[in-house]
Amino acid sequence: MHTEPEWTTTHITADLVRGALDLEHTPHGVLPHRLPARARAQCTDPQLAAAESQPSGIRLVFRTRATSVELDALPTRRVYVGAPPRPEGVYDLLVDGRLTARSTVTGGGNTVTVDMTAGTATHEPGPPGTLSFTGLPEHMKSIEIWLPHNETTELVALRTDAPVEPMTAADRGRKIWLHHGSSISHGSDATSPTGIWPALAASLGGVELINLGLAGSALLDPFTARAMRDTPADLISVKIGINLVNTDLMRLRAFGPAVHGFLDTIREGHPATPLLLVSPLYCPMHEDTPGPTALDLSTIGAGELRFQPMGDPAERATGKLTLNVIREELSRIAKQRSADDPNLHHLDGRALYGESDFAELPLPDHLHPDAATHRRIGERFAELAFTTTGPFRNQNPSAVPD
Repeated sequence: MHTEPEWTTTHITADLVRGALDLEHTPHGVLPHRLPARARAQCTDPQLAAAESQPSGIRLVFRTRATSVELDALPTRRVYVGAPPRPEGVYDLLVDGRLTARSTVTGGGNTVTVDMTAGTATHEPGPPGTLSFTGLPEHMKSIEIWLPHNETTELVALRTDAPVEPMTAADRGRKIWLHHGSSISHGSDATSPTGIWPALAASLGGVELINLGLAGSALLDPFTARAMRDTPADLISVKIGINLVNTDLMRLRAFGPAVHGFLDTIREGHPATPLLLVSPLYCPMHEDTPGPTALDLSTIGAGELRFQPMGDPAERATGKLTLNVIREELSRIAKQRSADDPNLHHLDGRALYGESDFAELPLPDHLHPDAATHRRIGERFAELAFTTTGPFRNQNPSAVPD
């Protein structure tokens, strides 16, 4: 005889949420943020607001004997006029560290409709929905529910058929890795939250991830540096370059001092923490051609999204940034600073994804990697950073073979 489980409802508080820097209380529940309130108040850019509210790397973590888990959530989904529908956000369930199930919230959610040609966006509210995981083992176990990396998600209610108790990174004996980067680090075209390259690298390296990969917003903003300064971390990496070209935000004269200032701020809170400075991955359209980057509007009518460079290679002479210019300057800065900072390290991003990788795994929209490429980048980063010869050393010797 089938009987309904007796549900225990657990209030979602900060001790159950990993990877968020702030929880905003809303009429529905809580909204995880990847930047603190003070940082959000210092920039009203809608691109940044959307990016930091998408919970890339954020997960609910707890221990329980429950065999059934339900989560009510309110997603905010984006629809682009003329483009194919984007897939619904994926929630990954890990049991004792192993990916066990995937689900989506169906039958609810807010919708933001974006018209890129007109530069407008409209918001249509919707109700929360529910996702369910059943048939879990009865023993005491760790549960992680990774939230969609590309879908703003309000957490409404957590129900289980047995009580839950919080877990911390220290409970698992793991170091905390704080990473900042662009949409590639955010997750771009990965298909699930544990499939983004920083999550893959963290799993292989045996560390706990805080992901400040902010789509379109890795711009050396001082408030991001202060957020990193104030966030407890054992390992830190900063991947800088592509967004500065995309936005055509600054010239070479401003870039070098801005990098120094960003690193100086991080060092105020983490004076001796291993800090890895990562230069851009290979991206043919901006290797030697400056930005800005624009949508190729001719592809929208064909149901595709592709990007194109709008700069002129000759503009490098006036200080415009390209990926090669940025790589050269970051290498110079890392060499200069490491003379007084032995815990500062440098990694050329082309070691993660280079010209030969592009020939095998091209960027579908000319800018962002697909799921297979995320896996390659994550595996490469783990090999280069977390092994016993890497700048982060191997935090979990059984995780990554030498």
